Amino acid sequence: MLDTPVLISGGGPVGLTASLLLSQHGVRSLLVERHPGTAVTPKARGINARTMEIFRQYGIDAAIRDAGLAEGGTGLIVWVETLAGKEIERRVPGRTTAKNLAVTPVKNCLCAQDDLEPVIRRFAESAGPGTLRFNTEMTSFSQRPDAVTGLLTDRTTGAETPFTARYLIAAEGAQSRVRRALSVKMIGEEEVYDSVNILFHADLTQWVEHRPAALYFVEQPDLRGTFLTINGRDRWGFLIHSPKQYGWRPQDFTPEFCTELIRKAAGVQDLAVSVLRVNPWQASAIVADRYRVGNVFLAGDAAHEMPPTGGFGLNTGVQDVHNLTWKIAAVLQGQADESLLDSYHAERQPFGQIVTQNSLTNAMSMGRAARQSNVLPRREFLNEQGLIFGACYQSTAVVPDDTPPAAVDDPVTEYVPSARPGSRAPHVWLRRGSEQISTIDLFGSHFVLLAGRDGDAWCQAAREIGASRPSLVAYAIGHDESLIDADGNWHSAYGVDTDGVVLVRPDGYVAWRSRTSASNPLDALRTALDGLLGRMPAMA
Repeated sequence: MLDTPVLISGGGPVGLTASLLLSQHGVRSLLVERHPGTAVTPKARGINARTMEIFRQYGIDAAIRDAGLAEGGTGLIVWVETLAGKEIERRVPGRTTAKNLAVTPVKNCLCAQDDLEPVIRRFAESAGPGTLRFNTEMTSFSQRPDAVTGLLTDRTTGAETPFTARYLIAAEGAQSRVRRALSVKMIGEEEVYDSVNILFHADLTQWVEHRPAALYFVEQPDLRGTFLTINGRDRWGFLIHSPKQYGWRPQDFTPEFCTELIRKAAGVQDLAVSVLRVNPWQASAIVADRYRVGNVFLAGDAAHEMPPTGGFGLNTGVQDVHNLTWKIAAVLQGQADESLLDSYHAERQPFGQIVTQNSLTNAMSMGRAARQSNVLPRREFLNEQGLIFGACYQSTAVVPDDTPPAAVDDPVTEYVPSARPGSRAPHVWLRRGSEQISTIDLFGSHFVLLAGRDGDAWCQAAREIGASRPSLVAYAIGHDESLIDADGNWHSAYGVDTDGVVLVRPDGYVAWRSRTSASNPLDALRTALDGLLGRMPAMA
């Protein structure tokens, strides 16, 4: 019998990130993946800045950038009749404006999934105590109140191994067997349009090097598709939009037919093309009505399927497990009540619905489900700063302070940094010795207490709380030379006075805030922690 605290079913970016994060929290896990290795096709490509913040906090962002396309290789979005012919329009995505770049210490990254997964796998395998088993599938499972039990099957030998796990994270993708076995209801619209992805080799340099872009939309009366940049030179994807509208069936996409379409879209009839792989698929916009069922948690595409327009699928999944793993660790380590785990659904499921609906709206604005030509997307497309950074959680894992949310005209495109409880803790540059760091760099594997320069009493309270709470690190910004607010922005960004304090969760979201000091900082901090961790006062 194999016994593990956490079993992760699925070894894509979401499952691999879950393994890495659990190890960083000191939790043993086992990841099983039915395929013999990591992805062999690009699949998702865009990693937004919020996800890159997570990867930065765990020390893998540089390796991911090295594996991806060099910075500056995708500064535009371009619409053309053909790559070699008339250009219709080009745009600079709103995510890359100076105003939007200023809210984070990182930039987004284009790294194809078959380049990304080996990087996360390498770090997950070296992190420990988590382990990974490829070519292994969870073939059955059942639940009892205190565990998940079932069988793991080696896909080469057929050997079966019984297992027991306290918790199961299902990160198996859109065809998740776990989700189906649990009879979870999916909310939304299924199979809203069809597409075909073609992976190919061709040298397109002369038609793209003067206008480097992540996406080149081709608009013709009898062909609508998108060239997807992978390495920016000779490795590309070509996405056919709604082929059924042209009477094309999946079986029609032979290498010869695909080559003909690529040449037509490029406007180069003698282009040398090598078709590597063809993948027909259906886009859906559906979200699970439950992210937690007993001891099982759905994450990534197992919890939400969304059109790729906006590039939110992979990012939302990674952020799911970023939210979940610290909570599982706190419960397993006896520092939180199991009720804390209910906040995973409360926080991530509503956000999943919002992101999925906006991805669908993006797609519909571009005519994905209707035979239209020269359809430019709505202005929100690739300008979704509010969706990337503006999630504001309401759950038992957040202690509200009765302040109103930041006022914005459009919550999709606009983001106003705020340390209101439930919000992402804002990025502020600080100085530590000769080094410039971001507040974002302080978060990761523990709770962080950020006090004003006159908040030493808060830091003393944090030290006194001791080991009965999750790991808690405290800083008084500007109190000594350890962290200096050189630009004088921290107090206004975090909305506290010089004797106030903010408590930030391991996932970088504000859990609690006190604008000023308290008569008894120790009691105030202890009460806040006990409340958000679901601990009874008697446990204090």
